[in-house]
Amino acid sequence: MLTDEIQNLFNNAKRIVFMTGAGVSTASGIPDYRSKGGLYTTSALDRPEYLLSHTCFQKDPERQYKFMKENMYFPDAKPNAIHRKMAEFVKAGKARVITQNVDGLHTKLDPSTIEFHGSLYRIYAPVDQKSANVDDYLKSMYRASDHAVLRPDITFYEEMPQHVQEAVETVSKADLLVIVGTSFQVYPFAGLIDYAPADADKIAINMERINTTAPIRQIIGDATKFFSELILH
Repeated sequence: MLTDEIQNLFNNAKRIVFMTGAGVSTASGIPDYRSKGGLYTTSALDRPEYLLSHTCFQKDPERQYKFMKENMYFPDAKPNAIHRKMAEFVKAGKARVITQNVDGLHTKLDPSTIEFHGSLYRIYAPVDQKSANVDDYLKSMYRASDHAVLRPDITFYEEMPQHVQEAVETVSKADLLVIVGTSFQVYPFAGLIDYAPADADKIAINMERINTTAPIRQIIGDATKFFSELILH
């Protein structure tokens, strides 16, 4: 799966940018979203995009809370081979990670990760922006002291992502862009590829092809196997 040519791209690159999606965390026991068997295709609740929207938070926060608590929280999940290998490249000063994932697994190994859509494990009350404990939130969506509504610090549909400018600047300096475990359908995350230098090498590693007009090498297969074989030089 990992050819000498691809390994050499990693060996020679000095500014690798990993762009990751939910497929990176499936080996940690967390379901992805849009693939066959993913959260959006198996959920018994209707219209997950609505249930994860800002409108739903305003109009039906208890229903939204129930959906997230039952389908998205995996507090015992641990980073897998993909997270670990990416973190090694970051520690060596060769890479940055930009993730759509809100599961916090990249950040456990690499605090510099750009969490484009935030994290489920950072909780706050919008009424005063004060932080709250995630364990308390998983017991109740209301703050005990005053019954204020709590929410995770994630980007709901209809909201702007986080750290957009930092992500754009990071991609604009890449000499190797590596897209892993994402359907690449959600914008503006997918649009970040447009900021990559024209001469930067681009690779996508997924179980299915991504739909993009950008010139990119597509490796179809198990990303866990790929990153287990990849060597940091």
